[in-house]
Amino acid sequence: MSEENAFADLIRRVRAGDQDAAVELVRQYEPAIRRAVKIQLRDHRLRRALDASDICQSVLGNFFVRAALGQFDLEKPESLLKLLATMARNKLATKARHPQVVRRDYRNIEADSQGPNALLAGDASPSQHAARKDLLAVVRQRLTEEERYLAEQRTKGKQWADIAAENGGSPEALRKKLTRALDRVAGELGLEEIRHD
Repeated sequence: MSEENAFADLIRRVRAGDQDAAVELVRQYEPAIRRAVKIQLRDHRLRRALDASDICQSVLGNFFVRAALGQFDLEKPESLLKLLATMARNKLATKARHPQVVRRDYRNIEADSQGPNALLAGDASPSQHAARKDLLAVVRQRLTEEERYLAEQRTKGKQWADIAAENGGSPEALRKKLTRALDRVAGELGLEEIRHD
């Protein structure tokens, strides 16, 4: 299988909720996210208050929810790396804006003993798997019927052009509609927003 086909298959499996694919994606891409976070953590106050593992876990959790709902068109590994690095920078910027981060007492910070793969590990407990499914269900519930339809079509692997041809509108307008809907729900749930319009 060519590298392009292997990547497309990995993304298809991630969208379908395949836990083995999620673990594989974390194994391949988590080090790059961690590097992107560490590069951004130049300020010693931020380094003391924010943990790269926490940021990575948050970014990956957000990515998997949005990927399962068909938000992303990822054709190459480079596009996924760019997306994950952008998500990490945005998450870090959001966290850094909170005044309590700068004032936080670094002596009270405990390292995350489970690391970035705790949410996504292949040996995750049944309760962790259930929590991920529950989060996805809550996100879907907060979408309108039309937004849910778009997410379902994307989850089935349909391209934006095909969805637009079947339902009218432009592929870009439909993509933006789903993106804005997921950003809205992420805000309602306190998850990270991605700015990419």
